[in-house]
Amino acid sequence: MKVAAFAGGVGGAKLAGGLQATLAPTDLCVVVNTADDFDIWGLRVCPDLDTVMYALAALANPETGWGIKDDSFGALGMISTYGEEDWFRLGDKDLATHILRTHRLRAGMRLTEVTAGLADGLGVRTTLLPMCDERVSTMLKTRAGLLDFQEYFARRGQKDEVLGVELCGIDNARIPAEVSKAIAGAEAIIFCPSNPVVSLGPILAVPGMHELLAGSSAPKIAVSPIVGGRALKGPADKMLRSLGHEVSATGVARMYSGLVNGFVVDQVDREEQVSISALGMHVLVTDAVMRNETDRERLAREVLRFCSGLETR
Repeated sequence: MKVAAFAGGVGGAKLAGGLQATLAPTDLCVVVNTADDFDIWGLRVCPDLDTVMYALAALANPETGWGIKDDSFGALGMISTYGEEDWFRLGDKDLATHILRTHRLRAGMRLTEVTAGLADGLGVRTTLLPMCDERVSTMLKTRAGLLDFQEYFARRGQKDEVLGVELCGIDNARIPAEVSKAIAGAEAIIFCPSNPVVSLGPILAVPGMHELLAGSSAPKIAVSPIVGGRALKGPADKMLRSLGHEVSATGVARMYSGLVNGFVVDQVDREEQVSISALGMHVLVTDAVMRNETDRERLAREVLRFCSGLETR
C-alpha cells in the first residue's frame, strides 16, 4: 500500500516512524510542516522536518522526541559565553544539519532537494518532503503582540494565550511537484497525530492542497492528537481552547470534517465514537498512545488495516 502521511512535531514523527517500520521503503512519503522554520545565527532551522527526519533515522532524542540522542552542546555554550541568548537548544550534531541546509539553500537548491539529500545522508529511505519550498511563517496573535512560533514555543515556553494565527507567506506558497505526485499515487492518506492548528493546519493551507486531496479517491484517515481531553505533548489543547475549538477528539474531528472519512481515537475517548460518526466519519477505537517503538508499529499496522477496510466500503 502506497501511503502519503502528513506530519509535524513529535506525535507525527512517532507515527511516521511506525509507518516506516511497517511499509516497504518505496511505499511511504511523509509531507512535513515547514511553517515553524526560522533563522537563528544566520542558519535556516526546520524543526518539524528535522524532528521527523531524526525519528526516521532512529537518531531522535528519546527523552524529548526532538534533537539528536546523546548530543553535546559545546557550541551553544560558547555562543552563550559570547553573550548571545541560548534559548533555542541546538546540539553540536544538530548544528551540522542546519549548517549544511543553509549552505545548500544559498547555493540555489530547493528545500525539497536539500531535505532529500540530508535524509539520504542519514540512511532514511522513506521519501521526506517539505510542504512547500517557499518560506511560510506561523505568527501567533497574543496579548504580548504578534509572536513568531519559535518565540512563543521555545523562548516563552508556550505560556502566552493564542488568540489567532497568521501564516505569513502562505499565499505565495506552491505545492511541490513531488508532493502532488505522492498524493496522486497514494492508496491511503494519513494525518498523523499532530497539532491541527500549527502542524497540519499550515500544510492544508498551502494553496491548492484541499483541492488536491479532494481529487484523491484514497481513504483519508486522521489520528487524534487529543487523548482524554488533553494533548500528550505540546500546546495543542491550550491552542484549541483559546481559539474556540472543543478540546476533545470530536473537536479535532470537526476541524477535518469534509476532508477525512476515517478517524482514530484512543480507548479513553470511546464514548465520542457516536459524535464523530455523526460527522460522516468511520471511527477506529484503539490504544492510540505511542509509548515506545512497539506501540508505534502496532498503531501503524492498525491504521493501515483501517485504511484497507475503508477501501472496500
